[in-house]
Amino acid sequence: MKNIKDYNLEELKEEFIKLGEKPFRAQQVFEWIYKVNVTSFDEMTNLSKELREKLKNEYSLCTYKIAKKQESKDGTKKYLFDILDGNMIETVLMSYHHGYCICVSSQVGCKMGCKFCASTGINFIRNLSSGEIVEQLLAVEKDENIKISNIVFMGIGEPLDNYKNVINAVKIINNPKGLNIGARHISISTSGIVPKIYKLADENLQSTLSVSLHATTDEKRSSMMPVNNAYNIEELIKACKYYIQKTNRRISFEYALAKENNDNLEDAKRLVKLLKGMLCHVNLIPINKIENGKFTKSSNENIIKFRDYLNEYGIVATIRRELGSDIEAACGQLRRKNIKRGEL
Repeated sequence: MKNIKDYNLEELKEEFIKLGEKPFRAQQVFEWIYKVNVTSFDEMTNLSKELREKLKNEYSLCTYKIAKKQESKDGTKKYLFDILDGNMIETVLMSYHHGYCICVSSQVGCKMGCKFCASTGINFIRNLSSGEIVEQLLAVEKDENIKISNIVFMGIGEPLDNYKNVINAVKIINNPKGLNIGARHISISTSGIVPKIYKLADENLQSTLSVSLHATTDEKRSSMMPVNNAYNIEELIKACKYYIQKTNRRISFEYALAKENNDNLEDAKRLVKLLKGMLCHVNLIPINKIENGKFTKSSNENIIKFRDYLNEYGIVATIRRELGSDIEAACGQLRRKNIKRGEL
């Protein structure tokens, strides 16, 4: 059965025409799903009973079950979702002074193999569909009875490796007839898949691009991120400059500081040289320890010195606030749990 949440509004109108229905009915359904957050077609009371039955026979609403929910001492909440096919994914809700932000997964498992990420070593199963991505947001909003204002594609998986579904999910989330979350409140992360950065630039979505850089030499970056063997730093920076030129949007470079690896003054100097003149921001991340991981967190003193050096030489840098580390919900700690139903 088809997931009705996989369709953006224009695609849904086409579906309704195929069903012999007027396109405005598609907009009604779209609003029921995203503005009211219904969990059944029977709740769509301005549709005829005949149409509701037709929809039930053709489509599912893909409503997730919460397999497990944890709350951090800082208020961060982590969800383990049963995505209805025997697989599970994790999603994180964070609270800020400006509103709620959700970190969504884009794949079941990940192919990238970054050495500081808990998803490393977990078999890649499949991409999430557009509707499965969006449902994370809807499920959390319903559970918490809140409205989410910011979305980051930084959960399990490489978003640009699931390009088509991620872009369609952004269009669904952004639509004024639905969730109406502005593109500038949506961040898409990548480990550095260069061809897709060019493609994303040409979409001109006005979303924020977050690039996992994490090192200033190919040798170091390849040891941390195998993707660098395919697309090296020079190629990556060239693609980022194209993105900035095309969109006039600032790029956020993610830089996870690992003790005695990429956190010294020489690294800071090379980073300044690499990014000088670019419309960008550096997000310094105190690396989080993961099971069987070889990297450990840099000292607070080194992290502050690194930030101050970048700021002094014209590169805007901030230290990411650590949220949810006590429930393994912080950056790099998400993983797909192999939990069977009934074992929780």
